[in-house]
Amino acid sequence: MKLSDIGEFGLIERIRPVLSEDLPPYMLGIGDDCAVIQRKGSRSMLVTTDLLIEGVHFLADRISAYELGYKSLAVNFSDIAAMGGEPESAFLSIGLPEDTGIDWLDDFFLGIKDLSGSYNTMVAGGDTTQSREGIIINFTVIGSADPGRIKYRSTALPGDLICVTGNLGDSGGGLIILLGGMDENSDPNLKTLVRAHHLPRPHLEEGRLLAAEDGVHAMLDLSDGVDSDIRRVMENSGVGAEIEIEKLPVSPELRNACSRYGWNHYELAAAGGEDYCLMCTVEADSYRTIAGEFRKRFNRELHSIGHITNTGRLQYMEKKRSIDIGKRGWDHFRK
Repeated sequence: MKLSDIGEFGLIERIRPVLSEDLPPYMLGIGDDCAVIQRKGSRSMLVTTDLLIEGVHFLADRISAYELGYKSLAVNFSDIAAMGGEPESAFLSIGLPEDTGIDWLDDFFLGIKDLSGSYNTMVAGGDTTQSREGIIINFTVIGSADPGRIKYRSTALPGDLICVTGNLGDSGGGLIILLGGMDENSDPNLKTLVRAHHLPRPHLEEGRLLAAEDGVHAMLDLSDGVDSDIRRVMENSGVGAEIEIEKLPVSPELRNACSRYGWNHYELAAAGGEDYCLMCTVEADSYRTIAGEFRKRFNRELHSIGHITNTGRLQYMEKKRSIDIGKRGWDHFRK
């Protein structure tokens, strides 16, 4: 058996019992967006880390140094947002080819500085090394959260509404453009989609608002797409899910691009990945109140896209009929 046979989720489930069996009761390890460490005082520590590799996570000739620095940190902030926390400090380890330009490095670190400064987060250290092939970037971010308000993947309940905090599929559309060698400057819709892929905004404020609500049960960030990430909620909470594809929020730019280039916007919205908004499950009786507070604070909708079931399986529905969307969410070890 090979890694490609079990995939990313299978790998995580295989190593989780080995590495988690000796953890003390005050520590939550593998299985959520962040590790959670209870500590003295009123705040718990959150720890997350993300690895980006040239050719796997980004194309160095299609992303600017500034955008790459920004995105490398933003994807970690998104994990902190998913737990309802605030980032406090960041540590960068980076492998670089020896011929990397100094101007490129200056722009890369400016992207990091601009994002970290926006959220009062210190870049406090890290490590550097030579890479013999391509750029390798790893951030570790430490944050904190009120322990009574941290949201997990394991607390969804049957009957909960499945909600998302932003549009879906823009980043997936941007990736199609980049992989296809398309010129994003030829169409303003394409330019918007590529920007969404390169400069994701972590939903930190949204995460804190939702974490403060008792009616919000489970939460995680949408890094691998609705299709992959709802399965993580299902596995951790022991539930099923039903997604109504007509309710998936799609931007006008993505709809226009899909119409012009023949892409399937439902498929991109469900399985495109790297949207980096949040997905949460909300008690049905509380949804109207929570969505109203969300709208008042952010001037946009908290979109309901389906509900949690007790079936243990994932179903996609279109006009109340079960359908197969064809594509599946991102898995690093499966094609």
